[in-house]
Amino acid sequence: MGLEVEPLGSILSISTPSGAVMLSKEKIKACQVGVASHMLDVTLLVLDMQDFDVILGMDWLSANHASIDCFHKEFVFNPPSETSFKFKGAGIVCIPKVISVMKASKLLSQSTWSILASVVDTREPEVPLSSEPVVREYPDVFLNELPGLPPPREINFAIELEPGTAPISRAPYRMAPAELKELKVQLQELLDKGFIRPSVSPWEAPVLFVKKKDGSMRLCIDYRELNKVTVKNRYPLPRIDDLFDQLQGATIFSKIDLRSGYHQLRIRESDIPKIALRSRYGHYEFIVMSFGLTNAHAVFMDLMNRVFKDSLDTFVIVFIDDILIYSKTEAEHEEHLHQVLETLRANKLYVKFSKCELWLKKVTFLGHVVSSEEVSVDPAKIEVVTSWPRPSTVSKICSFLGLAGYYRRFVEDFSRIASPLTQLTRKGTPFVWNPACESSFQELKQKLMSTLVLTVPDGSGGFVIYSDTSKKGLGCVLMQQGKEVAYASHQLKSHKQNYPTDDLELAAVVFSLKIWRHYLYSEKIQIFTDHKSLKYFFTQKELNIRQRRKVPHSAALITKQAPLLRDLERAEIAVSVGEVTSQLARLIVQPTLRQTIIVAQLNDPYLVEKHLLVEAWQSEDFSISSDGGLTFDGRLCVLEDSAVKAELLAEAHSSPFTMHPESTKMYQDLRRAYWWRNMKREDADFVSRCLVCQQVKAPKQKSTRLLQPLGVLEWKWESVSMDFITRLPRTLKGYIVFWVVDRLTKSAHFVPGKSTYTASKWGQLYMTEIVRLHGVPVFIISDRDARFTSKFWKGLQLALGTRLDFSIAFHPQTDGQTERLNQVLEDMLRVCVLEFSGSWDSHLHLIEFTYNNNYQATIGMAPFEALYGKCCRSPVC
Repeated sequence: MGLEVEPLGSILSISTPSGAVMLSKEKIKACQVGVASHMLDVTLLVLDMQDFDVILGMDWLSANHASIDCFHKEFVFNPPSETSFKFKGAGIVCIPKVISVMKASKLLSQSTWSILASVVDTREPEVPLSSEPVVREYPDVFLNELPGLPPPREINFAIELEPGTAPISRAPYRMAPAELKELKVQLQELLDKGFIRPSVSPWEAPVLFVKKKDGSMRLCIDYRELNKVTVKNRYPLPRIDDLFDQLQGATIFSKIDLRSGYHQLRIRESDIPKIALRSRYGHYEFIVMSFGLTNAHAVFMDLMNRVFKDSLDTFVIVFIDDILIYSKTEAEHEEHLHQVLETLRANKLYVKFSKCELWLKKVTFLGHVVSSEEVSVDPAKIEVVTSWPRPSTVSKICSFLGLAGYYRRFVEDFSRIASPLTQLTRKGTPFVWNPACESSFQELKQKLMSTLVLTVPDGSGGFVIYSDTSKKGLGCVLMQQGKEVAYASHQLKSHKQNYPTDDLELAAVVFSLKIWRHYLYSEKIQIFTDHKSLKYFFTQKELNIRQRRKVPHSAALITKQAPLLRDLERAEIAVSVGEVTSQLARLIVQPTLRQTIIVAQLNDPYLVEKHLLVEAWQSEDFSISSDGGLTFDGRLCVLEDSAVKAELLAEAHSSPFTMHPESTKMYQDLRRAYWWRNMKREDADFVSRCLVCQQVKAPKQKSTRLLQPLGVLEWKWESVSMDFITRLPRTLKGYIVFWVVDRLTKSAHFVPGKSTYTASKWGQLYMTEIVRLHGVPVFIISDRDARFTSKFWKGLQLALGTRLDFSIAFHPQTDGQTERLNQVLEDMLRVCVLEFSGSWDSHLHLIEFTYNNNYQATIGMAPFEALYGKCCRSPVC
């Protein structure tokens, strides 16, 4: 503890509270003891004892003029140099009898372990509303019960169902006698308040009870079947960490919780029958919003944002029905409380006073403990994680990681620690709980058990980032004024683990700038890394393809308006030994790959020989380009023993502009711009070793049936084939791909959509995405999908003068073009999900570009070349 121990002049005999007599030879002077937020001086004698840490004896109590009030269980201190103060005891109460004496005696006679314990009641006495400043002026807001049906509001809760949904009815659940008794009471209360009414609806959902924190029972209705067929409301909920970032400089907090918040919002009249409940005591339907509905939180969040739109992020934070008011001074907080309560009164929203916490220096909100200087984890939430039993299934691992991941910004190297557990959640991975998983599980619990405290940014700048990387992942910490603001980490995919150290260290820096850009925008920052070569990154003359791609690509992810360069130019990168470099200059990335190859050609004996032959006019196949590069048949020559060759192969195969093509397509794409010996063989070898291709590419077999050839065409987009790929993962844009391909040039368009689209909607997409670009085709070949055989579609094509040709049902070989494109597109979609971040629909435009720009063996060129006369440019070619 850093205290100095001094020897005593003589040995002292000390009597302890346990009755023992002990000897002391040493003392500690000028030690301070905290009592009820007061610091008092004391001189301690050192004793060798295990029962107590510190004993404050009669001499110390006498020196501080202490007296004991046994009735109120209080110590009253009157120190000579300070004002008097009180220290209250714990208030021990007796344990209620839960078993009889005879039962206890019988258990003791059987040598049953027994523990005599005292239960301490730590609950503070409830403060009446009339004694609280400000809130006592609003008794009409803090009601004990809701006054009845809520008034008409700007929005009501609505339930939109998927087309063709029939009413759903489920049998009621069996209940215990105590639950049935509680059910009858609560149903009668809801009837008396007017929240429910008798129903004859064909919809029926069973009821159940969930215990609240205070021990009471909450009536819930099992709407899972209804939720499955409900169109989801995508109204956004605020990010928890963004909410806490608004608390900069706040010192006073008040938390307000609405009374039965969901019951303060009406349901649209036409949707009331859909949420009918079925119980032993009758069939009822809610008139107000009920718990368990899939869109309830989104609609209520919308309501609260409208109510507090003028105060949000100024002095009010709202998360569904929880309201946090924050202020810098007490006078300011009083004014803010008045404004919030007036707003609630004007909108007839009512508050539960017993769940409110007012005028606090530290408040628990959304699983965090917030004060003026820091944000920490709620110990009650951490206790749930630390007491979690060892997971035995993948779903239980996901549940554990979901709860622990909620606090990942508090845990350094979270991704690295959790990596063995996340590996088990991957599709197709067998569940084997090995020592690495056990170590990861225990380390995560241990990390969460330790004191997790982060500071609240104060808006003064001065941010510092420490970044590091390993073969497993990236890690970084954001600090301000020597205190941690947040931790972040990211696991690396298997192919990225083989990247050079330079690229990984750069990726860690870019990752930190991307994830914390909302803190770092327009700020001067320092970046500390243990990789000294990054210090010279912005002055080196040549960058590899991955480095050139990393910075601009990350810039697009950060913001479309402010490139990453603007963030980097105000950053300083320093090595971990403490050396600080000068402010970074603006990064200007030039396309130096061609120049790099040209310079490297001078180091290859074979290419040097060919270069000399060209200069001597003795070579017909080789030539020298205008920029001094050696070319073969107009293609740039790549030296044999070169890292550039490996970069070219990787870029031509696994970038978002190529999407893992087959070896023949990859070779044809590369040979348009580059040449080296054994190029085709090396391409095939590279593709054969690609793990992603092995996972996603479907095996190809020759058809056992005769394929039917289609007639020879005369002009582009005169005859087209079209089809739908369905049952894709749901995204914001849809879960269906509608594609159309020209049978002559093989060029295609891919359009996302939803199964709920009507025939007229698909017709509109056809006109805007196909006809707008290529005109009206003469023939359309398709299968007998209901969308293509509908009256609307047939009428539309009849009006356009297009003939519809349908393939024979259950005979896909009659339209080989369609089946082949379906396979190609599905392979490319699988590549997107496995290789690139984001949902498949965010890459669909790149899939379309890649397909149209890749070589097609059936026409001997790329579809773009057949359509426009030349291929489109890509980063490699």
